Amino acid sequence: MSVREINFDGIIGPSHNYAGLSHGNLAATRNAGETSRPRAAALQGIAKMRANLALGLTQGILLPHPRPDHGWLAKLATDYAGAPPHLRAQALSASAMWAANAATVSPANDCGDGRCHLTVANLVTMPHRSHEWPQTLAQLRIAFADPAFAVHGPVPAPFGDEGAANHMRLCETHGAQGVEVFVYGVSGGPFPARQHREASEAIARAHGLDPARTLLARQSDAAIAAGAFHNDVVAVANERVLFAHEQAFEDRDRFFADLRAAMPSVEIIEVPADRVSLADAITSYLFNAQLVTLPDGGGMVLILPSEARDNERVWTWLQEMVAGNGPIRRLEVVDVRESMANGGGPACLRLRVVADPATVDPRFLVDDAKLDRIAAVVEAHWPERIAPADIGDPALIEAIEAAHRALLESLDLVGLIDN
Repeated sequence: MSVREINFDGIIGPSHNYAGLSHGNLAATRNAGETSRPRAAALQGIAKMRANLALGLTQGILLPHPRPDHGWLAKLATDYAGAPPHLRAQALSASAMWAANAATVSPANDCGDGRCHLTVANLVTMPHRSHEWPQTLAQLRIAFADPAFAVHGPVPAPFGDEGAANHMRLCETHGAQGVEVFVYGVSGGPFPARQHREASEAIARAHGLDPARTLLARQSDAAIAAGAFHNDVVAVANERVLFAHEQAFEDRDRFFADLRAAMPSVEIIEVPADRVSLADAITSYLFNAQLVTLPDGGGMVLILPSEARDNERVWTWLQEMVAGNGPIRRLEVVDVRESMANGGGPACLRLRVVADPATVDPRFLVDDAKLDRIAAVVEAHWPERIAPADIGDPALIEAIEAAHRALLESLDLVGLIDN
């Protein structure tokens, strides 16, 4: 069995727009009311996947959800034409593009029953995301139907769970047993804490994790107040490396001590606040990067949004880090500006699953040829622009629904339309 890390990227859907629905996500609220470019957004995401393939990484996809979500609106005793503007915007949201919020994943070597476990995130904190999980769960149950996987339904409300964006795993190699870190927040500041400790504890129990190799860490209040609505805005881990901002964790000394006790070989790369402020980290999405291991023994690569290069303080620190001959040896810059403007960087767009690709439904794995096919559908069907005034246009809704169907037909996954 060839176990490896697979990055499943969310394809950015044809309803991608800037409605500013996510309280605490500064980019999303700052760009509310701007004109979005769904076609460019999806093509940027596809280009990022191509870059991953070029690095020798294994790449998968998760699909956009049917939008508007007519079933959700029906449960609210309305329809798209008659819904008030805020419900209409919430039903049209393309936020499932951020696959890091799809689920929490524990590889087989961490789980008591020897299977890879996935728990779909409930996303209950934000109304526009709270109705994502049934469609996400339907996809996960198809993609990971093999007995090598166990796919769980969501943690019940009111315990907020936002998936892998608040979960890190450290290990010697991806195929070895790891230490899993669940990062939770505590509400009370200007923005809500979206990951609840109770949800993280429930997932650890459901996955059958070893308590001695499972850590809970509290995200710092300062980070949440500064706009780090998920842990992956201030920290990212890969194999034995934790790359984090100095102010990422509320009790960093205790967390670091517990992590070193659980995994003595861990290497913590901490970016000091006096070099890169929380504000710089959040606006540049320095930590919302994909930290990956090259398959040819070439070390680790940090895949960053172009906004990180545009910030002089961030880029200067990164250049010094790479020159220091540490484990992170290369910087790769990708353009995901459309996603960034809505508050999601390279790490937001992907869900990491450590598994044998042969156990995954092949319709959810991609190569360059399949990405060509997806890009052709996007070019032909995705709206070029969506302005706020367009949201109520029945012709736009018809085009969005036709685009979604065309993509699923091209991938032989039309059955997902009815779930």
